[in-house]
Amino acid sequence: MEQQNEKSEQAAEGVSTNETPKKFDSASFLKTLPHLPGVYRYFDAAGNLLYVGKARDLKKRVSSYFQKTLAPRTAVMVSLIADAQITVVNSEAEALILESNLIKTQDPRFNILFRDDKSYPYLKLSAQEYPRLSYYRGMLDKKNSYFGPYPNANAAKDTMVLLQKIFQLRTCEDSVFKNRSRPCLLYQIGRCSGGCTREISPQDYAHSVQIAKEFLSGDSEKVQNDLRRRMNEYSEKLEFEKAAVMRDHLAAISSVVHQQ
Repeated sequence: MEQQNEKSEQAAEGVSTNETPKKFDSASFLKTLPHLPGVYRYFDAAGNLLYVGKARDLKKRVSSYFQKTLAPRTAVMVSLIADAQITVVNSEAEALILESNLIKTQDPRFNILFRDDKSYPYLKLSAQEYPRLSYYRGMLDKKNSYFGPYPNANAAKDTMVLLQKIFQLRTCEDSVFKNRSRPCLLYQIGRCSGGCTREISPQDYAHSVQIAKEFLSGDSEKVQNDLRRRMNEYSEKLEFEKAAVMRDHLAAISSVVHQQ
């Protein structure tokens, strides 16, 4: 009886007993993997997420973790693996986005924090009275807002052009913004709201920034509803040109959402 109690106390305190955890059968797992893009996840014996990674070819990438020669840090992680799971996606770009979301939401123990990765482009909204929208690579500063990562530079820049058209956020450098006496060409062609010369109030600009953030964060339905509301308001006031602009913005966002 005393021996049984002692074993119970050891288990409660996390002391190992005679039972050894079942070793991960990597060979069997690797046989099930396809040569397709996707995301893989490693778990320890307690079900805790150890690592999330992306791959252009799941079979090749995951197999590399179970070779004889590994970096010390990787070897430690592999020794803790008790289970593994994969998610197959359509492209490497989709794998990148899924990997990013899982790292941000689940904070795997062995992942290098994604915000420290300088490889992928982001869109940045600066923390200012009239925030600047810009293309960005590098370390992420908490005082600003970042959206991404994007799979490549073209995807990020295409999104930035779309945001210019719809939300008319400024993209000019601070030195240019502070020293203008009249709005630039982008204001004339409807791609900037002219914050540099107070053509738009800070409050109205802040509203545009907030809607843009919601769109970049994935809440496209809310943005579309806002555009529909504004389009209907302009129509009721017989301001049909402005209503047509809202209609075109709505169509552009619908097209992007459909592609995504």
